[in-house]
Amino acid sequence: MEEAVAALGAHIRETRYLGPNAIDKHIEGAEAAALRDAAEKAIAELPVDVCVQPQAHRRKRLLVADMDSTIIGCECLDELADFAGKKAEIAAITERAMRGELVFEDALRERVGMLAGLATDALQRCFDERVRLNPGASTLVRTMVAGGARCVLVSGGFEFFTGRVAAAAGFQHHRANRLIVEAAALTGAVGEPILGREAKLQALLDEAAALGVPADETLAIGDGANDLAMIQAAGLGVAYRAKPIVAAQADARVDHADLTALLYFQGYTADEFVRD
Repeated sequence: MEEAVAALGAHIRETRYLGPNAIDKHIEGAEAAALRDAAEKAIAELPVDVCVQPQAHRRKRLLVADMDSTIIGCECLDELADFAGKKAEIAAITERAMRGELVFEDALRERVGMLAGLATDALQRCFDERVRLNPGASTLVRTMVAGGARCVLVSGGFEFFTGRVAAAAGFQHHRANRLIVEAAALTGAVGEPILGREAKLQALLDEAAALGVPADETLAIGDGANDLAMIQAAGLGVAYRAKPIVAAQADARVDHADLTALLYFQGYTADEFVRD
């Protein structure tokens, strides 16, 4: 890394150790884009995540996070489909939608339609048996809340799951889609308008405006194509174990570390973390 910095004619002004395997370097004399490119090339063969950003407004006042495959380790709709015996076909549609190959809203309607008649008790079973927070999720959210930030969970999934995941991780608010239920079974319909890519972006903008927070003091994280607009609009947009279309356009990627990497990116030290 030092050689890469020197090759740009820049210099490392300060090095701090933020926690186990987390190093912070204050670098001067290089443009951010060139520095990020050099840093990523330097660590390309290593299990290391890197974030290059300005020092100003580094600690964010708003976090907007995707849920499925970001804050939790699964896609709730795919797991719910398993209770209907349709996981393979629905998961295939999910994968294409997350890669940006399908219009998200249309893909959601199609997948939910395939679940018509599924008893609603499958929702709770799915949550209890399949939904788990990803490592570092609760620490990320609770530490940012303790630091004065607002944390919002925004999902193209369903309110049934976001409400429970938000409570488990410590989010202060959540937004998601609504499954239509009649006679204790899914009708195969979803409430309109559907919360998709543009609605996620709008959630970021609305929350920032309500707080009076400029864009450069916001943080967004997600993994799929429907997260890309909010990731690009945030002051720091992070791709977490993301699809290629998202990873290529985010400000930073987390491919190896757990979600506490987002705290280190903001300059938090490990002794500031709020753990369960």
